[in-house]
Amino acid sequence: MLRSAPAYRKEGGEEVPRFAAGASGYTEGGIAIGKGTAMDRITLDRITANPAIMGGKPCVRDTRVTVGTIVGLVAAGHDAGEILAAYPYLEKEDISQALTYAAWRAEEREVDLAAS
Repeated sequence: MLRSAPAYRKEGGEEVPRFAAGASGYTEGGIAIGKGTAMDRITLDRITANPAIMGGKPCVRDTRVTVGTIVGLVAAGHDAGEILAAYPYLEKEDISQALTYAAWRAEEREVDLAAS
């Protein structure tokens, strides 16, 4: 059973995806990623996470197309044209932001917390 959690948090009058929280914080209109890095000005306004859609996995614009699906298709050798033909409701920027989001997440690392 999925845990019920609010999908969005209001900030500055705008709704932003809940998963935008964390080290990078919230911005209006999407996720600001890579705070303090070369990617600090990128906003991912097309990537959403909603517990009611695909179990909360990051998706493209509240569709059922996950970031993982896009990354998998690119890894399998499909180009943007082929992906857009298979998913005509997507746009080229959706693919770009899905890949940017995946690259950002791949750079994260887990840190073990010492037991207290």
